Amino acid sequence: MDLIVLGKGLVLGVAIAAPLGPIGALCINRTLERGFWAGVAGGLGTALADGAYASLAAAGFTAMGGLLSRIELPLQIFGGLFLLYLGWAAVRPRGAVVAARVDARGLLTTTVATFLLTIANPATILSFAAIFAGLGLAAGAGGWSAALLVIGVVLGSLGWWFFLSGMVSLLRSRLPQGFVVWVSWVSGGVLLLFGLASLGMAVNAML
Repeated sequence: MDLIVLGKGLVLGVAIAAPLGPIGALCINRTLERGFWAGVAGGLGTALADGAYASLAAAGFTAMGGLLSRIELPLQIFGGLFLLYLGWAAVRPRGAVVAARVDARGLLTTTVATFLLTIANPATILSFAAIFAGLGLAAGAGGWSAALLVIGVVLGSLGWWFFLSGMVSLLRSRLPQGFVVWVSWVSGGVLLLFGLASLGMAVNAML
């Protein structure tokens, strides 16, 4: 059971981190300019902020566990639809992503700066709440399970940044012109799969 909760946390962390926005563009630029660890440092700040928001979401669901257990199915359907929306938003054509502006140059200061940038976006907690529901976590995120969930979120988010920075670091001079579009399609595809899986679980629960 613990491994399942941890696995769901990993999925949640990847789902939140994968859409390529200003922080993702920043990590790509930092990796190209200063190397692998500079990109990871930016991602680490975001992963820690994701963990903080996951803690808040888990605390809220724990406090309302009795009510949420009675509406778990509608919440899961809503969460699945929200995941599909995030996936569609990631893959649809759009303008160039503008990298977040961070003046910090050291690894630690970059981590702190990206943490503050991410934590300053309160809409992130709404995304966590919706994805919690989509993954069927709304009524069961208390105590040790909540702690495992948060650990999984941080590891999943950080794992994505390691992957992204690693890819950019390996390719560097051979980085294809459409790399950012490719990353958006991959991350969007992941979110679409999560959304379909969530809706599939909801349909299965209704049968």
